[in-house]
Amino acid sequence: MGGSSVIEQLRREKDLRQRLETLSDEELLNLAYDWKSWARPTQLAPTWDWATWLVLAGRGFGKTRIGAEQVRQWIKDGYNRVNFIAATADDLRDIMVEGESGILAVCPPDERPTYRVSKRRLEWPNGAISLLFTAAEPERLRGKQHEALWADEIAAWQYAQDAWDQAMFGLRLGRNPRTIATTTPKPTKLIRELIKDPTVAVTKGTTYENKTNLAPTFYSKIIKKYENTRLGRQELNAEVLDDNPGALWKMADIEETRITHDEFKKLELSRIVVAIDPAVTSNEESDETGIIVAGQDFGDNTHYYILEDASGIYTPDGWASKAVLLYHKWEADRIVGEVNNGGDMVETTIRHKDPNVSYKSVHASRGKAVRAEPVSALYEQHRVHHVGTLGTLEDQLINWNPKTDDDSPDRLDADVWALTELAGEWEGWEGLLKHYRGVATAAVEDTKKPEPVPKADGVRPAPESVEAKVPKPLRAYNEMLAKLTPIDACSKCGKPLGSNVSTDGFNSWHPECDKPSWATAD
Repeated sequence: MGGSSVIEQLRREKDLRQRLETLSDEELLNLAYDWKSWARPTQLAPTWDWATWLVLAGRGFGKTRIGAEQVRQWIKDGYNRVNFIAATADDLRDIMVEGESGILAVCPPDERPTYRVSKRRLEWPNGAISLLFTAAEPERLRGKQHEALWADEIAAWQYAQDAWDQAMFGLRLGRNPRTIATTTPKPTKLIRELIKDPTVAVTKGTTYENKTNLAPTFYSKIIKKYENTRLGRQELNAEVLDDNPGALWKMADIEETRITHDEFKKLELSRIVVAIDPAVTSNEESDETGIIVAGQDFGDNTHYYILEDASGIYTPDGWASKAVLLYHKWEADRIVGEVNNGGDMVETTIRHKDPNVSYKSVHASRGKAVRAEPVSALYEQHRVHHVGTLGTLEDQLINWNPKTDDDSPDRLDADVWALTELAGEWEGWEGLLKHYRGVATAAVEDTKKPEPVPKADGVRPAPESVEAKVPKPLRAYNEMLAKLTPIDACSKCGKPLGSNVSTDGFNSWHPECDKPSWATAD
């Protein structure tokens, strides 16, 4: 059977039309909805007695169709409570229920459920019920019971662990409760745990396996653009990737400090900001506008919290409306907008939506890596906490390499602006210097350890040289110091600097420029 469906094999044998002509209308209708005839082998359920079927596959593989068809089969097998969980309410409606491969599309008329929007449920002709949930509201899953579950795009759930745990607590009806989870893979804690679980059947698939059913423009614009890239390996080849060695952020740091929705509700924040990095255009191929909400607590050793990622492709009117909406939703203290691309238009657009918001413009006068390094240091110090899983933002953080990637991603930029506003630029740099100072000191101390004990054959291993251990952290430390010492021009008069300068760590100026204007020599 290979990797093709029955229908594809018949098409290749040029026998399909002849066979179809022999079928009655009823038989043709049955064939149209006969999933086993259309599915590739990797789209059919494993035959062993699994508790969870995890479908880790690339974009366009057919994950939604697999999930919908499995739900349809469960209903035919007599399951009475087959419930749905999506990342968001929009995904639930537009993909799982009403999508091109959603449950309403895959069911023939006599099996098709009625969608009760106001009740957030599906009512099946045989009396079965499907309750509809989102992972954005994990508390709604408390106390709910399921015979089977379809969980879609679990790697993109913001409160993944909370929602998954509550769902599993309710999976207690019937003789053989089961779950199908369909998702594009990301290196989240939940995904890694499921892969290791012996009761989980894992199916992996790539975008290329479904190429014949994808629009030619998708292949030419999306696949060609991203294949052979790290993002393409994840989104097209469905690889669960480890950290990019050149990235400033590490997934281990993000995972270790992540907090749940319930943990966040116990916190008291002193400040909240909404940071926005507007895109220049708003068509389908535009960059996204980065919109991040972040806050800080009252502690002496301040910790910071990434509360929401509302980034997306917006018109100027759209991103301004979203920023103002979040400002009021979170009772924020300020909106921070990068003005490199939009200039005064950014503030004007936002104030058109609400003239009373507190707004601050920020301008990127230094390189992206220089701005990002102090913020990544706060992550390394475990002082930044993501509330739930912020999948796309985290992808950008752990994949962006400032040495090889010319442009930094939109969500990352907004994250940096938000935390820079809360922490203050100097605190970020001091944290970074403290980190590298510690690394350098540890490396020097390591060289003072006793020489290795001789092996059994009497040969003493050559000790590792000081130069082999110290240079990298010392170089990094010195690079940070160098970045704190601008060398171009006086920040007050703009003229070239000489050897005699005054500095506050970020700006440098001629000592004479400190004199008041009335003290200037005649």
